[in-house]
Order: sequence, then structure tokens, then C-alpha cells
Amino acid sequence: MSMHRVFAEQLRCATDATGQVDLVKLGEFVSAAYEAGDRDRRRTMEVRAQTRDEIEQDLLRTQEFLDTIIENIPIAVFAKCAKDSRYILLNRAGEDYYGMPRERMLGRTPEQIFPADVARMVNEQDRRVVASGMPMFLEEHLLEVGIKGRDRVVNSRKLLITDDDGDPQYLVGVIEDVTERITTRQRISHLAHHDALTDLPNRSAFNAALDERLERAQEASTSFAVLSLDLDRFKEVNDVFGHPVGDMLMRAAADRLAAEAEGAFVARIGGDEFMILMPDNASREDVLALAERLVETICKELEVDDYLSHVGLSVGIAFYPDDGVNAATLLANADSALYRAKREGRSRVRCFESEMDQELRDRRLLQHDLRQALEQNQLLVYFQPQARVDGEVIGFEALLRWNHPTRGFVPPDQFIPLAEENGLIVEIGEWVLREACREAASWPRPLQVAVNLSPVQFQAGDLERSIHQILLETGLTPTRLEVEITEGVLIGDFTRALNLLRRLKALGIRIAMDDFGTGYSSLSYLQSFPFDKIKIDRSFISNLEATPQSAEIVRAVLSLAHALKIPVIAEGVETEAQRAFLAREACEEMQGYLVGRPDLIERYLDLVGLAVERRLYA
Repeated sequence: MSMHRVFAEQLRCATDATGQVDLVKLGEFVSAAYEAGDRDRRRTMEVRAQTRDEIEQDLLRTQEFLDTIIENIPIAVFAKCAKDSRYILLNRAGEDYYGMPRERMLGRTPEQIFPADVARMVNEQDRRVVASGMPMFLEEHLLEVGIKGRDRVVNSRKLLITDDDGDPQYLVGVIEDVTERITTRQRISHLAHHDALTDLPNRSAFNAALDERLERAQEASTSFAVLSLDLDRFKEVNDVFGHPVGDMLMRAAADRLAAEAEGAFVARIGGDEFMILMPDNASREDVLALAERLVETICKELEVDDYLSHVGLSVGIAFYPDDGVNAATLLANADSALYRAKREGRSRVRCFESEMDQELRDRRLLQHDLRQALEQNQLLVYFQPQARVDGEVIGFEALLRWNHPTRGFVPPDQFIPLAEENGLIVEIGEWVLREACREAASWPRPLQVAVNLSPVQFQAGDLERSIHQILLETGLTPTRLEVEITEGVLIGDFTRALNLLRRLKALGIRIAMDDFGTGYSSLSYLQSFPFDKIKIDRSFISNLEATPQSAEIVRAVLSLAHALKIPVIAEGVETEAQRAFLAREACEEMQGYLVGRPDLIERYLDLVGLAVERRLYA
């Protein structure tokens, strides 16, 4: 194999799969190339059969090959005279690196090229290599000379070449500029420990800081506080104004938290959740004062790109060592306090108390038990009659109930949010729908059956296919099924939800807007979709006789519905006076204790047209 092919193979071996050149191997190969050139020259001199012209031609070809290879290596390569460090070779990459033509460097010493302090450092390195005979490898060090005079981070290798007698002859070096690589690596490292949206430390960084703080506090017997924070009503901002506005609001909130909590470790751990690690030995009063300031700061309206979005902040606090001596306990207890703050009305600050721990345990246990409720037939479907204002029953609403084996009946407002949190509501909702349709299909009277749908059911699974399949299985006529939705179904991916509602309506299913009047977007939704019914929320009906404002709201809703030719059903009708008011205002339908309480269908067999005997012995 010729020397050319050998050197090419060596150069290939010095390059890894990513295209990065191993400076150690490259330095060795460059050195080997020079030594090989000397050997070839001596060998050629010894071949007497060759003429002087042939010898000179071979030497010229070898030199040209070496020059071409070294000239085109994409890493700075230089060679110096070992005696005085005078530069005798510099390739094209070296010119680019130093930012000067080789003519300004070749034949000159470091003192003639670089500033005095840099020249002293270069000469000292050269002397050490010459004196020891050992290569010098410097990794990721800063040079004060380089491209366009900017500081650069480089990997460099310098090695000595001796003559036949072992005397120093050349210093050969290679320099790889790794500034961009280091910058990229630092950026990746930063992203690994910081939130991309707010640039605050992330969950990983917070956990590391908490572990370090715990270790220090245990050694020094100090105390500190952990704050768990959650933005209130932030989801509504994303749903109504879109994620770009939500992102801007999140950055603004993060900036305010970081500015107000100066001196504390503030991290965004995901979604609209933040954590704050207070300095050592901050007093309880100082911690509470900061938490209150944070709530006040965030509760002020944030103006973001011409949007005014009123969000709030809830804070839960746990103290080391009183509320926990390890990270898991501290974080769990801070979350328990946060949960209490949100449950008590949001925009509040709560410190951990021992009973909160039991409350959180009960909640988690209830969530665990809910998973078994379907399998163990603990869930029931109750039915509540719906009637015209004159009292004629026209249908039933199917309502989910949970008869827990040890707790008894668990209120729906306790377990339904849990089912929505863990996604179990999709399976449970499908079960309720199937049971309600199966039951209604068995009634001799073709009464309607209304079933509530959770926003989660619209976001997960194939709701249209599921409902269609249930109607086919149970044999219920689609026009007898009415699905009730809240505006939460339409918040978020409005277009997708609207298209799904239209497909359901095309099947013949009726669509009702539930809890009308409790949100702030209902009017726009009435304009976007032809609802078959509006349900006035029970909160307005219950206050009809107590507050004039409720009566005016009910009148306004009924007037609007009449103008749009949409029937209205009032929920929570319990007294004859309420019924009479609705009749005077031309409300078509009602539902509530005045008509009948939610119960098993067996209580209403006469209303659906089934005889008791037939039901029991069929």
C-alpha cells in the first residue's frame, strides 16, 4: 500500500461517525506523516539505481501530497521549529482560526505575532513539550486570540518530533475550535434544567435544589419553607383566548413571581404550577407575608397583548422540619395545603395542618376505590322526572350515583371531578349512557331520556361512534335521547366540539345546553349552534323569591330563548310559587323536587307505563 493510501486511511480512522476528528489520533498521524516523509527521503537516497532527477521527482510528489492533505484538514494544523518556536507551517484552517494570513506567521516567533502575555504562555508550553518529550493535550481551554479577535474555546494537542539522533526537531500541533459545540452543550444543559416557556428552573432543577437544601438543613439544624403555587382560572385563558395569549400570560406571571420572590428559588414544575424554595431560617411571618404579596400581585389584572385576563393565585405552604423531614413529605403536604386553598375559594394562602394530610389521603383513597366501582356494581343510575309546567311528565334525566360499600352514597360533586381528573369518566360516562338508553328502550311510553356528557368525553375517545353503537345495541330511537352539555364542552377546541355536536344532531339526537347563565360565553354558543333546549341553572330558580336579580335573569333568559325559538327547562323547581312564576313567564318545562326526586326507576314505573307486577315478574 502506498504512503498516500496509508495516510488517507489514517485520516479516516481519526474521524468518528459524527464527523468529529480525534485530535490525539490526528496529531499522531500528522507526526507520522512527517516521519514517513523523512524515511522516504532517506530510503530514496539509498536506492542507487535511481537517477537524481527521479529522486527529486519522488520527493516533490511526496511533499505535494503531504501539503495537500494537511492544507485541507478542517482543523488548524501548525508546525514550529523546536529550537525557537518559529512557525514553519500553517494550513488553511489555521489561517481561518487565527484570523490572519500565514505570511504574517511563517518564519516568526510567538513574540512577533501575539500579545506579550499570550506569547509567554505559548513559549512556556513549547518548552515543557520539548523538555519532557511528552505530548501536551489541553481540552476546552480559552484562548485570547482567534477568529476576528474574539475569545474562543479550543481543544489543542502539541507533540515533539525528533531527528535520528533524538534531538528536538519540530513541534507539531493541532487546534480544534469547539466554541459552538460548547455553546450548544451549555444550551442543552440549560434546557434540561429550565422551563422552555418561562426560563425558570424546572421540576428537575427544583428537586435537586430541594435535596441540597434538605441536606444542608439537616447538617446545620436550620429550617425553611416550601411553597406550592397554582394559577387560578388560567385554563379559561387558554380556552377562550388561545394558547399564544396563555403563553404570554404565563411568562408575565412567572416574571412577577420571580421579581416578587427575589432571593428565593422559583421554579415552574409544569402547566400552571410553580414551586418556591425559601431561604434558610426565613420566619413564618416572612413566608406568609411573601405568599400574600404573591397572591395580591398575580390577582391584579395582567395586560397581555391587548387582552385583560384576570387570573388568581392559590398558595400552599409546608415548613421543614415541622411538616416533613424529607422531600416527598414536604411536597405532599405543601400540595395538601394548596388543595385546601383552592377548595376554600382560591386566591388564598394556606399553611399545612395535620388534618389536611388525612383529607388528601381520603381523596386519593376515594380515587382508588372509584376504579373498582364499575367492576363491583357500586354505580347506579337514578332517574329524575322532567315535566311541562302544567305537570305532564315528558321524560327523565339520568343521574349517576355511587353507593360505596363502606362510605355509603358518595355525593356526585365529590367523585365526578375525581373521575374527570384520572380519565375514568370516559368509561363511566359510556356505562351511564348505555344503562339509560337500555332502560328507556324498555318503557312502553316513548318518553325522552337526558344524559349528561362531560367535557372529557368530548376530548377523549370516539364519542360519536360510542353513542351510535349504544343506540344500535339498545334499540332506543335516537330522537328520544337528549345529551346535556355545559359550555366547558365547547371551551378549548371549539371547532372540533362543534363539528362533533353537529354529527350527533345529524343522528337525530337532541342537544341541550346545561347550566345556562353560569358561564360567560353561553350567548356566543347559542349563536354558533342550534341547541334543542336550554336549561336554566338551579341557582337562579332557588333565589327567585329571595332576590329580584334572579327573577330578572330568568326573565332575560326566557325572553332570549323565545326570540331564538329554543325551548327552556328550569332546574331546581321546589315550590308552587316558583312553578307559578315560570308559568307566567311562559317557561315550557321544569325539573326539581316539585315534580319528583332522583330515584331508581322502580319508583316511577307508572309514569313510564310499566305495571309493577309486570316489572317484577317479566
